Order: sequence, then C-alpha cells, then structure tokens
Amino acid sequence: MPSVPPTSIDPAFPAPAPDTEIDTNADIDAATALLVMGVSGCGKSTLAAALARQLGWPMIEGDDHHRPEARARMQQGQPLDEAERAAWLDRLAVALQQAPAGAVLACSALRLSHRERLRRARPGLRLVWLVLDAEAAQARVGARGARGGHFFPVSLVSSQFETLEPPWDEPDVLALPAGLPGATQVSRVLAHWGLPGPR
Repeated sequence: MPSVPPTSIDPAFPAPAPDTEIDTNADIDAATALLVMGVSGCGKSTLAAALARQLGWPMIEGDDHHRPEARARMQQGQPLDEAERAAWLDRLAVALQQAPAGAVLACSALRLSHRERLRRARPGLRLVWLVLDAEAAQARVGARGARGGHFFPVSLVSSQFETLEPPWDEPDVLALPAGLPGATQVSRVLAHWGLPGPR
C-alpha cells in the first residue's frame, strides 16, 4: 500500500481519560507493534494470538481492558459511546507503551480517530485489517454467542459496520480477507513486513 502523510486526530474525539497517562515521548521501536483490527467476529483475537506466538511478543487483548460497566452495557445490547471508547483506547495505548520489545494488539479500532489515538502512543504502528462482510459477521458472532464464548451480542454487529471507517488510504495497513485460513493470514503478515517466519 502506498505511503501517505499522517492523518490528524479528530478534534471532536474526547481527550485522554484522567486515570491514564500516555507518554508521547516514549523511546520505543515502532517496528515492533502490530494492531489486528476489524469488526466483531472477524477473528482479531485468533490472529493476534497466532502472531504473538510466532514473534515471541506479548498479545494485548483489547476486550480484557474494558471496564466491567462497559461490558455490561454491551451485553445489554448498548454500543459504547465515544467517551467510553476513548478511555478504553487510552488504556490500550499505555499497554502498548509498556511492551517496548514488541506487542500484538487485538482491537476493533473502527474509526480513524481510534487508530490515530493508538498511533500517537506508538508511532509507526502497523495494522492488519481483517475484512469481513456484515452477513458473515452476524453468523460468526451468533455462533460464538451460542457457545457462550463471548460477551458481545449479535444485536450489536450492525452498529460496528455503521461505525467502521475503512483504513484504505492509511499508511502501514495490510488488508486480509477474514475467511482465509489462519496459517495463511500469519504467513502473509510476516511476509508483508519481513518479520521472522515459522520457527
């Protein structure tokens, strides 16, 4: 994907939450952080975990950083507002900075402003976007819910597509079909950025 100039942060996006401290001057190797993003059901966590194992980096699971009250809202079918997302993204930004030797983050990061918030904390952050259509996402989330494996309800899938701002013209983004086999996704990510191959 061609390189494009950095995109400015949306001024309407809320300021950092008071309980988090993002070090904008952190001396971190930008080439050692990956963000796996996309709508619910696209397989973010699965791919992020596989990449983390391959690279020997910690995985940061975005869902683990939601406040209990935010989880409760989503379980009840209520999408988070931007203030709640801002506080969540700030916690993820701090987690990225706390892993200077490398990290793989699984996070929806649906809006440009969400991604810019993370890039501000980790300049040069590389993105893997798992592309999935709405019908497939509904089916995947519904099946996952039937197994009791996740708090996110199928009723919120449509709101994710309404929120999504595709990162087509952003720098350092690799778009992959969510339906590809996991091993193929991993190999394509590694090859795209010249990261270490299978051990």
